[in-house]
Amino acid sequence: MKIIGVYNIKGGVGKTSSAVNLAYSAHQDGYRTLIWDLDPQAAASYYFRVKPKVKKSKKILKGQQTIDLDSMVKASDFEGLDILPADFSYRKMDQHFHHQEKPVLQLLRLLRPLRHHYDIIFLDCPPNISLVSENIFKAADALIIPTIPTTLSLRTLEQLVDFIREKKLDHLKLMPFYSMVDRRKNMHLDSMAEMPDKRIKFLNSSIAYASIVEKMGIERAPIASFAENHPIAQDYNALWREINQQI
Repeated sequence: MKIIGVYNIKGGVGKTSSAVNLAYSAHQDGYRTLIWDLDPQAAASYYFRVKPKVKKSKKILKGQQTIDLDSMVKASDFEGLDILPADFSYRKMDQHFHHQEKPVLQLLRLLRPLRHHYDIIFLDCPPNISLVSENIFKAADALIIPTIPTTLSLRTLEQLVDFIREKKLDHLKLMPFYSMVDRRKNMHLDSMAEMPDKRIKFLNSSIAYASIVEKMGIERAPIASFAENHPIAQDYNALWREINQQI
């Protein structure tokens, strides 16, 4: 089982749309796929037309060592692609983990029992650096980082790389890619041409800015499920193939 976090310190960079579309691409390739919506805003859950059972979700935050995540998983409209929906109570997850023994390993403890059920687990992560983030970094094999090609966005990426290295998380493969790219903007083109921090290697695949991403909220589905031949759907498939070759 591979655990892939889709993460950025910043919000509004295409994180959830990337998690949803990459999970769909993995599912289309025949992988048993789960996406865990860890963001209290529950956007990934909304895209998959899934609502949580709040009482069960809250058990995660009560320190119950026997909690069975599998009982909380819901099927999506696509066979073989499941979702563990978000809940607004997740906003207290940081506080809960803080009071547990080995607080940065709590997420990994919860995920381990699922290893026989899924080939790939995507974590749609809330923005910011917190104890929940550290749990994600410990649990994940790879971190997919959507990054808008602007100065401030690249600076945030450098801060994340510094944090990962400071914590000596050598097992975690960092896989940034450019998202929401507008090739009409010289700033985007210039930023993509020259990455100032030589420690960071971007994936070759990128995702352009396109209105069809907004249509996901209307269709409540991954792009390739309702516009299979759209260039953005093809770009997400290419991005998944590149990620899959490296994890």
